[in-house]
Amino acid sequence: MKYWEALKVAIRALRVNKLRSFLTMLGIIIGVAAVITLLAVGQGVQDYITQQLQQIGTNLLFVIPGSMEEGPSTRGLLPSLTYGDSQALLDPYKAPEVVAVSPVLLGAESISYGRHAKRLSVLGVEPNYLSIRNLELASGRFFTKEDLISNARVAVLGSKAADDLFEGEDPTGKKIRIGNILFQVVGTLEPKGGTGSNNVDEQVFVPLTTASERLFPNMKNTRGERLLSVIYVQVESESAMDKAREEITQILRERHNIKLGDEDDFTVITQKDLLNIFGDITKILTLFLGAIAAISLLVGGIGIMNIMLVSVTERTREIGIRKAVGAKKRDILLQFLIEATLLSLLGGVVGILMGVGGAMGVSAVIGSFHATVTFGAVALATGFSVAVGLFFGIYPASRAASLNPIEALRYE
Repeated sequence: MKYWEALKVAIRALRVNKLRSFLTMLGIIIGVAAVITLLAVGQGVQDYITQQLQQIGTNLLFVIPGSMEEGPSTRGLLPSLTYGDSQALLDPYKAPEVVAVSPVLLGAESISYGRHAKRLSVLGVEPNYLSIRNLELASGRFFTKEDLISNARVAVLGSKAADDLFEGEDPTGKKIRIGNILFQVVGTLEPKGGTGSNNVDEQVFVPLTTASERLFPNMKNTRGERLLSVIYVQVESESAMDKAREEITQILRERHNIKLGDEDDFTVITQKDLLNIFGDITKILTLFLGAIAAISLLVGGIGIMNIMLVSVTERTREIGIRKAVGAKKRDILLQFLIEATLLSLLGGVVGILMGVGGAMGVSAVIGSFHATVTFGAVALATGFSVAVGLFFGIYPASRAASLNPIEALRYE
């Protein structure tokens, strides 16, 4: 039997029992749709994280206290990152690849204006923080060196922080209360985005000296040195990142008196490191979700096997007639395999359309998130659905091909 003839017979058989064929395909449809939607969401999460990390700034290294394995070091105790550490990284002889350094002291305080109050992250920063982090002002100004020297009580608000506190009013020039201290708002930032405590839009910025002396006076080590939460280091170029990391590591090991063979009490992280970390997490999560969705495909495959066995029983006499007029075993086997594969493939096509629609629906519901349907996800779902049809169609097809023609002709 030719393939085209077998395909026409398969289509005719499916059209005879349209409702049964559709219900049989339903498991495959749901499985493929779930796989594509979840893989699209996983890819979208990975793209979103990459975008957010790239928005942090270009050619940046992050220096944080403590090791990644042991966690952040205890605040107020040595060893910790200090303001002196950040200034030491500007040495052009020891760190020629370093272009700029932005020390940051991070804390949380209650921010209030009138009847509005909210607990937000408060960052003590220097004037160059704006350029290093690629931030833009929406109104007003950022800090100056004079603000640092005088411990000025001035603040710059992220866009959402400004909206929450002032409800559309221009906050520039108005006074807010950070903790129990009054600050004058001198500017606001353009929306930037982010996640959790790293969302720039929900942060409040004050001069580093003001944060250290007025808001968080206890953030000092036993020597009275100003402690830092993180140091942003801008490097000459992306190709110099590894060399800059070595330079930074060497400088800080010397300053912290770390002996040869001892572990660092700080961690230098690149954007690539963060992308790899989050990438591995999202990949595992995506595979896990995809595996759960694939269970639906297996259930759909079992449904195909069940219906094909019923079909073999119903068409036993037809099989006997075909064998009697010369159909070979491989012709019968091919016929039922094509029917099973066609059921699975049609279900896969409908499932792909539903999966794409599901991904678009997720993107529509979450405005700042875009679920990405990749060719690989579509190919994987299609290939898997066809494989399910072949795998679960083999036994019914073999059973049909193995029927004795005489007994088949006698079957009522």
